[in-house]
Amino acid sequence: MNVIIAPSMLSADFGRMYEQTELVNESKAGWFHLDIMDGVFVPNISFGFPVVKAIAAKASKPMDAHLMIVNPENYIERFAQQGVEWLSIHYEAVPKSRMMKAISLIKSCGMKAGIAINPATPVEVLIDYLHVIDYVVVMGVNPGFSGQKFFEGTTEKVSVLNEMITAAEVDVMIQVDGGVGKSNIKALYEAGARCFVAGSAVMSQSDPKQAMEDLLAAL
Repeated sequence: MNVIIAPSMLSADFGRMYEQTELVNESKAGWFHLDIMDGVFVPNISFGFPVVKAIAAKASKPMDAHLMIVNPENYIERFAQQGVEWLSIHYEAVPKSRMMKAISLIKSCGMKAGIAINPATPVEVLIDYLHVIDYVVVMGVNPGFSGQKFFEGTTEKVSVLNEMITAAEVDVMIQVDGGVGKSNIKALYEAGARCFVAGSAVMSQSDPKQAMEDLLAAL
C-alpha cells in the first residue's frame, strides 16, 4: 500500500520543535508537511524560514511545503535552499498568466511541483496543468486554520480528479489536506488519494506516533 502520512508541523508544539521533529522521524510518517501562511492569501500567519530551517536541521524525511501565500514565486528558490523536496502553490493565489512560469521555477530548483485548490474550486481548472505537475493538494477545509470540519464533497472531488489523471495518462499524486481522520481516510484512499496531511488528528494527540499508526490501520 503506497500511502504517505504527512504530519502538519503547524500543529506541533513549537516550544519543543526539535523533539517534535525527531518524533516524526521515528514515526510511520512519510513526510513533514509545512503550512506556510502569510496573513494575506489566508487570514492567518503561521511560520517562516527560521522555523523551516530548524525543522530541516533535524528532519530525516522529505519536507513538503504548502504555500498559502501571495506571490509565491518570490520564495520558491529559498524553500529549495532549505531542503524542501515537494512544494505546492495555490491555484487561487497565482494568476493564470504566471502559473506555468511558477511551476517551471519549482522544477528548475529540483523540487516536485504541486497545485493546491480550495474547497470551492472545481478540479476541472487543473486540466491544463496535469501534464506539468507532480501532485495536487485537494483542500478538505478552507485554508488558514487547523481543526476545521471536513467538507464532505472532498471525497467526490478526489474521485473526479483521479478520473481526470487516469484519462490524461499522467503520473500525478493526490494529496488531501485538512480534516483527514480515521473516519474518512479509507474513503479518500479508495477515491484515489495517496498522501494525507494530518494536523490536529496527529500532532495534537497525546501520542502522535500511535495516532499515525491508527490512521494507517483505518485503511
